[in-house]
Amino acid sequence: MPLDIARLDPARTVLLVIDMQNDFLQPGAPLESAAGRAMIPTLNIAIESCRTAGIPVLFTTHVHRRTGADMGAFARLYPPVATRSALIDGTPGVDIHPDVARLDTDELIKKHRYSAFFDTDLDTLLRGMDTSTVVVAGVTTEDCVQSTARDAMFRNFDTVVLSDACATYDHPDLGYGAMTADQVHTASLVVLAQSTAHVTTVQQFTSRLPVAHPA
Repeated sequence: MPLDIARLDPARTVLLVIDMQNDFLQPGAPLESAAGRAMIPTLNIAIESCRTAGIPVLFTTHVHRRTGADMGAFARLYPPVATRSALIDGTPGVDIHPDVARLDTDELIKKHRYSAFFDTDLDTLLRGMDTSTVVVAGVTTEDCVQSTARDAMFRNFDTVVLSDACATYDHPDLGYGAMTADQVHTASLVVLAQSTAHVTTVQQFTSRLPVAHPA
């Protein structure tokens, strides 16, 4: 049975934007997600709608030290990480993409694994903000978005995933068949909707938010 979060309290809701950084989104980036770049305008609608409703917007960026001491299996899984050409702290590649509507005052959480909760102070921050609902968007759907959404659910936050404000990239055949970015994205959303989160579009989500009225 799909999870349905019937009510959203803006005062206790946070939008968490995952890893919308240059190393994933710039054309020709080492870990490029063209679909992630294409969905930036949709994501920005969610961001601006949340700001209007008084919902804080938090961002993450995936980084590693140049020494490699915090890379673990990432150095074996992702050659650009091993060669220090992607996701290295202090380089322009880990900066949030300039087209994403981030403000300098928005919290930025540096993480070293898929989940934004793993070895970060995100849980402490959310508890301090009296958060009950975490809305997740960003890249990639099957890795950092899904891992973060699951960890949010494990911590008893009501969890929402914005289906058209997430994206990924094509997966090559590693012995089990190849999958296009769309196929990976869809499969991930199916699993999330069945087991973890309220999966909804940006339009459906924003239609439930309060609208600011002019004085």
